[in-house]
Amino acid sequence: MAHISLVNVGLDIPIFNPGARSIKKKLIQGITGGSLYQGYQGPVVVRALQNINLEFKHGDRVGLLGHNGAGKSTLLRVLSGVYKPTSGQVAINGQVASLIDVSLGIDSEATGRENIFIRAALLGLSKKQINEQLEEIIEFSELGDFIDMPVRTYSSGMHLRLAFSVSTVIRPEILIMDEWLSVGDESFNYKATYLILIIIK
Repeated sequence: MAHISLVNVGLDIPIFNPGARSIKKKLIQGITGGSLYQGYQGPVVVRALQNINLEFKHGDRVGLLGHNGAGKSTLLRVLSGVYKPTSGQVAINGQVASLIDVSLGIDSEATGRENIFIRAALLGLSKKQINEQLEEIIEFSELGDFIDMPVRTYSSGMHLRLAFSVSTVIRPEILIMDEWLSVGDESFNYKATYLILIIIK
């Protein structure tokens, strides 16, 4: 049974002063005797999450609401395993799939068909599993003959439709999504929403 538990989870993200990493600024500082660009050289720490306590059980459907910068996407990245919390404990039981960045692993020089294999492999599917679902993915993407064209020739909507189609091949116990509705035109959005509803039933 799927289960997620977060206990006192916090995440601090260090932001390094760009001047500390700039070769140009280092050269100018050396030439001028350090009179220019003298500033704080260490990292600034942003506390992205603090004392988060949550528990989700099998069958729960949860939505996060908040203003920009509230930490919604950061929390989803912690749940997806992208970020490791700097404090507290995260316990997740169940297969997790993430639609946080549906374009992850897409190679613009490869064809749509080749990208299906690349992206699906990143999601943990075997070559046999991909072959079994290849036609279903291509049909769902509505790319037609463009499936054998390089992705760099795709419009942004076509690119997202391909990425989304591959991402929803797996049927995970835990599905994490972040602003996934921007996946193409209105008709494709409707179809994508219907598929998501089937997955989370």
